Amino acid sequence: MIGWDIGGAHLKAAWIAPDGSVGAVRQAPCRLWEGLDRLDAAFAAILADLPPARRHAVTMTGELVDLFPDRARGVAALVAAAAGRLPGEVRFWAGEAGFLDAAAAADAAQRVASANWLATAEVVARRCGHALVVDIGSTTTDLVPVAAGRVAARGRSDRERLEAGELVYTGLTRTPVMAVADTLPWRGATVPVMAEHFATTADVHRVLGRLDETADQHPPADGGPATPEASARRLGRCIGVDLEEAPWPAWRRLAAAAAERQMQTITRAAHRVLSAALPPDGLPDGIPDDAPVVGAGVGRALAAELARRLDRPYVDVAGALGVGADHAEWAAHCAPAVAVARLLA
Repeated sequence: MIGWDIGGAHLKAAWIAPDGSVGAVRQAPCRLWEGLDRLDAAFAAILADLPPARRHAVTMTGELVDLFPDRARGVAALVAAAAGRLPGEVRFWAGEAGFLDAAAAADAAQRVASANWLATAEVVARRCGHALVVDIGSTTTDLVPVAAGRVAARGRSDRERLEAGELVYTGLTRTPVMAVADTLPWRGATVPVMAEHFATTADVHRVLGRLDETADQHPPADGGPATPEASARRLGRCIGVDLEEAPWPAWRRLAAAAAERQMQTITRAAHRVLSAALPPDGLPDGIPDDAPVVGAGVGRALAAELARRLDRPYVDVAGALGVGADHAEWAAHCAPAVAVARLLA
């Protein structure tokens, strides 16, 4: 069996062996906003690199890209693409409605759309009981409360989750710096950040030496090299400063300030989500103070930092998904693909 997560920027897949173990995990860049041919190429690349499978479980967020006029038609297009490309039985995750065939999935677009977070949270709920699931990907952060073995999220649609603080549009690599901070400190001054797509969070974390380059599969904002020096140059452009104007420690401090702003945004959202899970207005028993943060995604090092700030234990999602050490790293990167396969199995 293969679990698939069709995103707007990446296609992720997890191959599950007949004994239920995770045998391989793959991710391919897929700039879906440029056309469905990008998805077909990503499917072909991953299928060629995995053992064959006759059952496929599919979840998605790619219906949001501006290739599609609305989510319903986006879901329909992605369902048709997956059903036409994948051999054998193909089933689509629809949250509380379970798995649907292609025809039913196209008719249930609101349930199928952007439900990948729910697959991960459902598996964690069954295995952990109480937790705050924090999946920090390249583009977004999901914060999902789990209590008493059930997903306790207040939102289901993207709009509802944005309102509840359970979906935050900040990620490890693709978020423009101008969306992270409107001002940054520089040599004792507070400088407004230019509203231009000069640099991304990949540049921020690369300058700090915290970026696993395998997690950054898209070109930088200027199409230049993915090096610390080039990243610092792009960061400087955000505040109108050239790289040659300051020594390296100044660029590290600038990147650290931007990273802290991002971390503060995630932390505020986590406090909000946890506050909604307290009695009497929320869950009957709340989420216990010792319930862990379960970290997923390429940015789960930030989830571990969040756990420290919240004074909670940290658990890597690979353990919660029952993945062995050989594939733990990439299974955590691609948690919804693993989870949706587990759920179908």
